[in-house]
Amino acid sequence: MHEAISGVEAMRGIGAAQARGFWADAWARVLKGRPALFAIAWISLVALGAVLAPFIANANPLWLQVVAADGTVVSSRSPLWASLTAADLLLFFGVLAGAVWMIVPLTIARGERLGVLVVMAVIAGFTVVFVSFAADWLDEPARSGWTRTLGAWVADPLNVWRRICVAALIGLPAALVALAIPFLLSLRGRIIVVAIALGAVAVAAGSRWQSTPVDFDRYVTDEAAGRIRCLYTLIPWSPDRLRSELITVAPMTSVAAAYAAKDAAAGREFTRFAAAVTSANRDGNEELAARARADVEQVARQRSSLQREWKPLLASPFAAHSFLLGTDSNGADVLAQLLWACRLSISVGFVSTGIAVIIGVTMGSIMGYFGGKIDMLLFRVVEIFMAVPVLFLLIVAAGVLPRSTYVMMAIIGCLSWTGAARFTRAEFMKLRHQDFVQGARASGLPLRSILFRHMLPNGVTPVLVDASFAIAGAIIAEATLSYLGLGPDNQASWGKLLSSATGTTGTFVWWLAIFPGAAIFFSVLAYNILGGSLRDAIDPKLRKAAH
Repeated sequence: MHEAISGVEAMRGIGAAQARGFWADAWARVLKGRPALFAIAWISLVALGAVLAPFIANANPLWLQVVAADGTVVSSRSPLWASLTAADLLLFFGVLAGAVWMIVPLTIARGERLGVLVVMAVIAGFTVVFVSFAADWLDEPARSGWTRTLGAWVADPLNVWRRICVAALIGLPAALVALAIPFLLSLRGRIIVVAIALGAVAVAAGSRWQSTPVDFDRYVTDEAAGRIRCLYTLIPWSPDRLRSELITVAPMTSVAAAYAAKDAAAGREFTRFAAAVTSANRDGNEELAARARADVEQVARQRSSLQREWKPLLASPFAAHSFLLGTDSNGADVLAQLLWACRLSISVGFVSTGIAVIIGVTMGSIMGYFGGKIDMLLFRVVEIFMAVPVLFLLIVAAGVLPRSTYVMMAIIGCLSWTGAARFTRAEFMKLRHQDFVQGARASGLPLRSILFRHMLPNGVTPVLVDASFAIAGAIIAEATLSYLGLGPDNQASWGKLLSSATGTTGTFVWWLAIFPGAAIFFSVLAYNILGGSLRDAIDPKLRKAAH
C-alpha cells in the first residue's frame, strides 16, 4: 500500500518517483519485450563463448604431471595456461574487471564508465595487433643485419622485460591519442586509466610475445605409455587439432565407437573379399581369385594400419570422449569450432561497425553542421562509397591481400559507414539551429566541443540503432566470405563449417549444415531484433502508435 500524502506535499514532489534518464528509460522499454530478451540472451551466450572458448575447448591439458617409472610425480605444469595468447588473457580478465567496474556503485556515471572501457579496449586491441605484426616481422628467417639482431635481442627467453618494454612502446601512440579524448572529465583520471590499460596490455603482450606450435598427439602417446597424467577441460579438442581417422564422425559418437564402426566396416570388406576368393577358387577362375586375394591383402593392411593409428588414442582417456556435435571433414570437433568461431563473429561485427560509426559520425557531423558546399561535396563522397559493392571488394581483396581478420574488418568498416553518416547529417541539420548550439557557439567553444560534446549526444540515437543492423550485416559478410573459402586462414568460422556440409565428395553431412547455420541465423536475428526494439523504444511516434 502507498502512504497517503497531502496536496501540498505532492506539489513539493514528495512521494514522486525519481525520473529516469533517456537511455535508462529506453533500455527499460527494450527489456519489456520478450523478443528483445531472447536477443540479449543469445548475444550474451555468444559473447560468453567467445571469452571462455580457450578454457572450455582446448586440446592442451589443463594440468599435466610428468610421472617417473616408479609412479612418482616428477614435475607439474599447465599447458593450457601456457598456450593462452595475449588476446586470450586480456579478453578474459578484461571482461571480469569490466563487469566489476560497471556493477560496483561509484560516483562516476555509467556512461563515463562505459567510455573508460571502450578506450581501454581500443588501446589493448591496437597494441595486441601491432605487437603480433612486430613479432612476426622480427621472427622471419629472411631478416638480416640489425633487424635480425633486434629480433634475437627481443626474443631472449631470459629477459621478458625487454618484450614488455617493446610492447609498451608499440602501444604508446594509442595511449597518447586516448589521453586527448575527454572520456573522463579530469586529466588525472584519464592518465590513470591509460596507464593501467597500457601496463596491462604490455605485460600480456610481452609475456606472450610469440606462440609456439603444439603437437597434440604427443600428449596422447605419452599418456598411453604412462609417462604423463593429464587433466583436460570440458572439451579436450582444439579447432586446429585434426585427425584424419575421425573425419565426419556423427554427433554423440565417442572415439571408441568411431573406431569400432570403422573397424567393423573394414571387417565386412574383408569378409566380402574373402568370400569372393572362395567362390573364385570353387569355380576354377584363377584370374578372379588372384584379384580377390589382392583385395583381401589390401584390406588386411588397411585394417592393421587402422589399428596401429588408433592404438594410442584408444589407450588414452580420449577413447571415452564423445563428439557432441560430431566432427567436420578435417576430423576437428564441431562444438569446439563453434565456440572459437564466436570470437570471429563478435570481433568482425563490433570492430568493423566501430570503424564505420567513427567515420560515419565524423563525416555526418561535418556535413550536417556546416551544410552548403561542404555538405554537397562530402555527400558526393558518401554516394561514391554507397555504390561500392562490399562483398565483391572483399572477394577481390582476399585474392590480392593477406587473408587476415584485420583486413576484413578494415574493408567492411571503411565501406559501411555511409548509413551512420546520413543519419548523423540529418540529426545535426535539425540540431544546429537549436538554442543550446547557438549558445555554445556564442560562448566561443571550439568546433570539436560543439560537435562532439554538445550536439553528438543529442543526435547519436539513430546511429546506435543503425549500428545494431550493421553488426548483423558484418556477420553475414564474414560468413559469406568464409563459406566461399576466402575467409581468414587457420581460424574457426561458422561460414567455413557450413561450406563443409557437402564436402569434396558431394555427400551431404547434416550436422555441418544445421549447427553453424543455426548459429549464423540466430546471431543475425538477435541483432536485428535488438535494433528494432531499440528503435521502437526511442521513437515517441512508434511508442504512441503501439499504445
